[in-house]
Amino acid sequence: MSYSPVAPLQVVRVPATGAPAGLMVVLHGWGSNPQDLAGLVPYLGLPQVEYQLPAGPFRHPHSANGRAWYDLSFGFGSSPQAQNGLLQSRQALLSWLEGLEASTGIPPERTVLAGFSQGGAMTLDVGLRFSKPLAGLICMSGYLVELPPASQVSRSPILVTHGRRDQVVPLQAAQATRDALQKVGLKVQYQEFDMGHEVNPAALAEVGRFLSSQLSLQ
Repeated sequence: MSYSPVAPLQVVRVPATGAPAGLMVVLHGWGSNPQDLAGLVPYLGLPQVEYQLPAGPFRHPHSANGRAWYDLSFGFGSSPQAQNGLLQSRQALLSWLEGLEASTGIPPERTVLAGFSQGGAMTLDVGLRFSKPLAGLICMSGYLVELPPASQVSRSPILVTHGRRDQVVPLQAAQATRDALQKVGLKVQYQEFDMGHEVNPAALAEVGRFLSSQLSLQ
């Protein structure tokens, strides 16, 4: 399967109403794009937050408008093809995130990184390697590819949400993710919902609560 890289990283921005009280970066899933997730922003009910949604750096091979963070054709990041794409996306996101404070004026401690499915995997992969702790990490219907060495883990609070009927990313992957994160002493909130591979209203409400709490919003 051939993935064509796209450079530079392309970003959809949803500005805050007034001066931003914080920033939420949202990473889409495999074959999706930022516009898909941008439609969920109004339902969070937090217009005082700025949202930035980068597009995966690879064109999806079967979708004209789809993007990917790495090749999923051989499973959850286990193949050489997937690993190479993961490393490229990791570096692209880390470099972009490092420059966000300069471009937005919003510091890491006021920034939440979130993602759905493959975007959730990238959220954990990049968030745990970022140079400073972020206000929070949110992994929605995702999974942990690998942990960095324990001494290098950036210790941000984490929310993991998952559907009990998820037939794309098994529930066991979310439970294993929770256990692995807790084992290295990370603070993890974990919630299961009666849903498939999706973000239903109950899960979205939990994301909104976590975002509001981590950014100390009223």
